[in-house]
Amino acid sequence: MVSKRVLKISVKNAEFQILHSLRTNRSKRSQEKEVFVEGTEGIKQLVEARWEITRILFREGVRLSHWAESLLDQYHTAKQIEVSSDLYTELSEKENPSELIVTAKIRTHKIQDLPTFEKPFYLLFDRPSDLGNFGSILRSADAFHVDVVFVLGHSIDVYDPKVIRASLGSVFHTKLIFVESLSVLENFLKKIKEKTGLRVIGTDSNGSLSLKNQVLSAPILIILGNEAKGMSVHLQSLCDSIVNIPMLGVINSLNVSCAGSILLWEVAKNR
Repeated sequence: MVSKRVLKISVKNAEFQILHSLRTNRSKRSQEKEVFVEGTEGIKQLVEARWEITRILFREGVRLSHWAESLLDQYHTAKQIEVSSDLYTELSEKENPSELIVTAKIRTHKIQDLPTFEKPFYLLFDRPSDLGNFGSILRSADAFHVDVVFVLGHSIDVYDPKVIRASLGSVFHTKLIFVESLSVLENFLKKIKEKTGLRVIGTDSNGSLSLKNQVLSAPILIILGNEAKGMSVHLQSLCDSIVNIPMLGVINSLNVSCAGSILLWEVAKNR
């Protein structure tokens, strides 16, 4: 076992304030380029995706499992911090705090650095505004092997702990691209269409084409609109088709993550 130097937090010192801000403050996460992760599954996915862990926190006086001990041994270069029980509870979002809490460096990707996929399978979410919806669609994107998820416009913080929890850690396996503007998107789409024949498919409950009569297959970009406002008029103009999902019940629309998952499955089954 590698010898470790364990730091201790028993008062609300500067390190505690940073940790608390990483959990609660979007600006701090952006400034530090770090993410706050709590829960076994999220941490396991973070490790599997090989993100750089910067801190590992555990509660004073609590016996750690073999898994937790092995993680401390594996990441002996990360800060290892023993936190007093009351402060650990304050840092935690859970009624029963997780065995470990970690922080890690956010991994970024740029649109200009994307490799060219032979048959790209892309998803774009326009101004996502709900943390749970975004986390859920990331789970589906991972399940159906979406190559890249694009986020356009002012949106929720995709590295909020609630997104991480809703995604079950799939956010760490997702290639996320933040699109700076519609003009950047247009230039990218023009280039990819010329190279691959990419189709751009929008989604709307009032779309002119029924999904029932469409065959969705890569190369393709699926666009999901904002939960309240749908796709912008400009985005609609970039679509080759706008499809609707036939509804059999009284309610005429689906939650965006549910609708998105259906469309992603349609592409995946034909891939």
